[in-house]
Amino acid sequence: MTKKIFSGVQPTGNLHLGNYIGAIKNFVELQKEGNDCIFCVVDLHAITVKQDPKALKNNIRETTAAFLASGIDPDKSIIFNQSLVPAHCEGSWILGCVARMGWLNRMTQFKEKAGKDKEKVSVGLYIYPVLMAADILLYDATHVPVGEDQKQHLELSRDIAQKFNLDFSADNFLKVPEPLIQKSFSRIMSLKDGTKKMSKSDPSDLSRINMTDSEDQIISKIKKAKTDNDPIPDNEKNLSKRPEVENLLGIYSSLENQSLTKTINEFSGKNFSDFKSKLANLVVEKIAPISNEITKIQKDQKFIDQILYNGAQKAEKLAKKKVEEMKKIIGF
Repeated sequence: MTKKIFSGVQPTGNLHLGNYIGAIKNFVELQKEGNDCIFCVVDLHAITVKQDPKALKNNIRETTAAFLASGIDPDKSIIFNQSLVPAHCEGSWILGCVARMGWLNRMTQFKEKAGKDKEKVSVGLYIYPVLMAADILLYDATHVPVGEDQKQHLELSRDIAQKFNLDFSADNFLKVPEPLIQKSFSRIMSLKDGTKKMSKSDPSDLSRINMTDSEDQIISKIKKAKTDNDPIPDNEKNLSKRPEVENLLGIYSSLENQSLTKTINEFSGKNFSDFKSKLANLVVEKIAPISNEITKIQKDQKFIDQILYNGAQKAEKLAKKKVEEMKKIIGF
């Protein structure tokens, strides 16, 4: 059965290898499998924290360019940015009146992002999971690719859908989406600290492979990546206390589309200089063409904007229809 996929990526800029392996690479595979895919640049989510307007515009285009350069085809999938489709905001308000404070109060990601001074963060950061629910539910998505940090938000989307259907005796009107959890390599860690997720906010550029890095930069960063003094182990159990080694082996496995066990068998007992050399070549082989294509696409802003506009026209047709149906059910 064909799945209807919805997924959103925040336009935060400086996309890196973790974003590619943890999300975008999977999007391309889902498209190849013949699913109905909708990929959204969630710029409304981005403004839950203050953004520089020029940087935000550039980041929206960069994220779109990365989608296109990685192989997401706008003729096969819908690609758009959220703010071009007003139905997301309208749907979010309606669903916000269905969601419950207690549900939002349990969202651990808000607690982590808000920190100790919750009174000073935006209301948007608090209610952002309701907008995420609207993003998904307005398109009757059957499946949503999620990482560990988004599972709770998808559960909220499911709760909201079920409560709306129950409150208004509208059986199965809002489809209850299923999670698509990437079983392997969903979290790519820092090259300098295997206990921390690869992040654009890390002050050290050596901690990540940026999607726009040159071949020389990629090779240099892999060579400088943290490891330890022991040889590569012969089984996965022996990786449990070696996060940096596990991370590098995971990157290799993901880019080669093979199991971690196969990679361990390939390099077991060998020294890290040989492994890092092969890993660097593999990352260059897979990422450099994408990087070059991103740079090329970004030079044509009108092309990117047209892709987003065309995608938004398709998305609006679907989302607006769903909101109109919601209004009738509610009694507007």
